[in-house]
Amino acid sequence: MEAQTYESMEKKQVQSKTITGAEAVMESLLNEGVKLMFGYPGGAIMPVYDALYSYTDRLKHVLVRHEQGAVHAAQGFARVTGKVGVALVTSGPAATNAVTGIADAMIDSTPIVVISGQVGSHLLGTDAFQETDVIGITQPITKWNYQITRPEEIPWAMSRAFFIARSGRPGPVLLDITKDAQFGKLDYTYQKMTSIRSYTPLPIPDLSKIDEASHLINLSKKPLALIGQGVVLAGAEQELLAFLEKAGIPAAWTILGLSAMPTDHPLNVGMLGMHGNYGPNIKTNEADLILGIGMRFDDRVTGNVQRYATKAKVIHMEIDPAEINKIIHADVPILGNVKETLPLLTEKVSNNEHPEWIEEFNACMRIETERVIEKELFPETPLLTMGEVVRRVSEATDDDAIMVTDVGQHQMVATRYFKFKKTRSVVTSGGLGTMGFGLPAAIGAKMGMPDRHVCLIVGDGGYQMTIQELGTIFQEKVGVKIILLNNNFLGMVRQWQELFFDYRYASTEMVNPDFQTIAKGYYIPCAKVTERDNLDDAIKTMLETDGPYLLEVVVEKEGNVFPMVPSGAAVDEIRLE
Repeated sequence: MEAQTYESMEKKQVQSKTITGAEAVMESLLNEGVKLMFGYPGGAIMPVYDALYSYTDRLKHVLVRHEQGAVHAAQGFARVTGKVGVALVTSGPAATNAVTGIADAMIDSTPIVVISGQVGSHLLGTDAFQETDVIGITQPITKWNYQITRPEEIPWAMSRAFFIARSGRPGPVLLDITKDAQFGKLDYTYQKMTSIRSYTPLPIPDLSKIDEASHLINLSKKPLALIGQGVVLAGAEQELLAFLEKAGIPAAWTILGLSAMPTDHPLNVGMLGMHGNYGPNIKTNEADLILGIGMRFDDRVTGNVQRYATKAKVIHMEIDPAEINKIIHADVPILGNVKETLPLLTEKVSNNEHPEWIEEFNACMRIETERVIEKELFPETPLLTMGEVVRRVSEATDDDAIMVTDVGQHQMVATRYFKFKKTRSVVTSGGLGTMGFGLPAAIGAKMGMPDRHVCLIVGDGGYQMTIQELGTIFQEKVGVKIILLNNNFLGMVRQWQELFFDYRYASTEMVNPDFQTIAKGYYIPCAKVTERDNLDDAIKTMLETDGPYLLEVVVEKEGNVFPMVPSGAAVDEIRLE
């Protein structure tokens, strides 16, 4: 039925009809298959909202409580569904409120289209009420942005926006539409864009590089694959497993690549980076081959680049040419979509196993388990740890939930101790590290995947940055399960102050409100846990409660996240305590 509806809609649009620019926005969204968007109305976007009034049977609009929340919600939706998220805001402060989410989407390659209203074209450049140069502001943080000043530009710009947002390496696009363009009339037709001259979203793989890479892989004794979000964005999870299993290569993941392969897969050796697992970090500098697959060698993964992968040849499989040799030199760069290039490589590599090499990772995990993990999951003190809460929530969902996080200590703990069976099960702010991301992103994730548990792991700091989105949860009855890990600190900054600033806790201790009272004010069921014996029952009640729920867990106030690679250190200088 869905496909027929869209096909008949497209056929219907072959002949033009005269409508307003605002109506053209609605029709274009429908032609792109949009059914859900997030936004906040205002003067300069009011004609579009007026048009929306007649489309509510086909387009659902979610009223957020802040424009940043609209963009983060669109991101959460996009990350779990693979579709383009849509946010709708007005001009001036609304557009600037959206900037944080747009920047976050850019660095994390999240496909969204943000539509902002703008003052009338005759007022542009006059410092009119609620006018800002949103095009100038967002140019560095979008794949493409464009200001529409005439109604007849709308179908072309909308089609181009969605094509750019979703194609190649995905990312955000912003369309800024003047008020007169929204009111004006046009003869509307719509044609989905499939190509743009000078824009090559999918590089053609160089088969000679495939041959070079397979030769290195077949000769390698200690290969290590690094899995990034590019695998998930490409939908190449099965192609990845086929390659790894044939070549027998252990694989570690970035936090955005976390659910690309099941947590319990025998070749999954853990998380890379500053708070990643012990084995993948120290073995990076023992490997003779590093194979980066859909990842960008971020500084949190590499540590000191001068002392990174010192014994290894590097193969880099990447869709974006700008990432090749940007941080780590690639001996063999393979440009292309990994869904296409991985099978080409799989065909060329030999069947192989590396049992002794993999056992070295297992030995590292035994050390980490004894010195870090056991203490985190089974503490001897009466104080609850973040890790044990995260693990118990994961186990209570049969490791089948979508995990959303905010940013901070709890984020690193969540990525370490939550487990996954399915892809597209992690929504977190990676490159920008945006506090306040979690709550609105969880709304978008749950509305995108209503039949799955969506568990938000959030700290008391980031939670309060967008706490107003509890109003959105209440109004829309979004069944997000919020696990608030409350330590009355800005925990990650406090950890650095403890370790590197001689315990000088400057402006990191928080005097928090009564989170239970706030939740009740939004009619959201809630509970607070301070004792270990009550934790499992509280989690069970949370998961069995229909609709949203806040579970506040008081955790140790000065707990630290280990392992940790200190800033400026090499990855093999990782600290276990």
